[in-house]
Amino acid sequence: MANSTMVTEFLLMGFAEGWKLRFLYSMLFLLMFLATLLGNLLIVTVTTADQNLHTPMYFFLRNLSILDMCYISVTVPNACVNSLTGNRAISVAGCAAQIFLVIYCAFVEILFLTVMAWDRYVAICQPLRYSTIINVQLCVRMTVASLLSGLVYAGVHTGNTLQLNFCGSNVVPQFFCDIPSLLRLSCSDTSSNQLSILASAVVVCGGCFVFIAMSYVRIFSAVLKFPAQEQGKAFSTCVPHVLVVCVFLSSIACVYLQPAAATEALQNMVLSAFYTMVPPFLNPVLYSLRNKQVKEAVRRVILRKVHSGAR
Repeated sequence: MANSTMVTEFLLMGFAEGWKLRFLYSMLFLLMFLATLLGNLLIVTVTTADQNLHTPMYFFLRNLSILDMCYISVTVPNACVNSLTGNRAISVAGCAAQIFLVIYCAFVEILFLTVMAWDRYVAICQPLRYSTIINVQLCVRMTVASLLSGLVYAGVHTGNTLQLNFCGSNVVPQFFCDIPSLLRLSCSDTSSNQLSILASAVVVCGGCFVFIAMSYVRIFSAVLKFPAQEQGKAFSTCVPHVLVVCVFLSSIACVYLQPAAATEALQNMVLSAFYTMVPPFLNPVLYSLRNKQVKEAVRRVILRKVHSGAR
């Protein structure tokens, strides 16, 4: 790494220039971070403690919540500390680690959302075969495959980025290290890097989006044949998933696929917040805290703790 770059550290851009605005944005992001941790931790606790939620749907949801806690922890705490202290420096190794973890979490998040769409398709369109198609072994295998493939995907893109030369400015126009920002700083030819990002985005993001879209077209077609009461229940579980997927994939596409000259630093920071912070924050609210089963499970877990404490 030392032989491939003349830059020994990078400087991340803060949320704002003035101290008051930096403090305001930092507190806002910190509150969002804490709310995300609490919401996802609640889902993990409830889906683990309540036997009624030991189903494939909540197995995937629990994994997604664990991933989201890791995902938002990669960028927000460090950005808030840097913004409040004014120390914007990050080492090359730290920048590489952040790039790897952000790509890894984003990649696995896409796969988890895709698997969850398929799970809902089987549950709604093939309910009689659900228990035979979606079993414990398959759930574990898909989760492990997603986690391991994420290591390969993130490792390849991180390695390709770190092979570039950085001999000019070391100011990263972003509140965390990401590949598009570093490509703009490099004095090497980045055409192969941009091509690999485009190809992987089309294959991974495009493929997952098409699969999710096809799943929900079939789901909605089947739901429209249900009685009115059943339609509302089915739509309440499916629409939030579609919303999160659209926000997540559209913001990633805007950041990674737009030409460098067509984007501004502030625009990039806002779009990056949408794919690194908004999905982890929304998932507990949209998936579970509006879910009747989860609300009842939370009530049961709390009552169980109260009764055990009273004894």
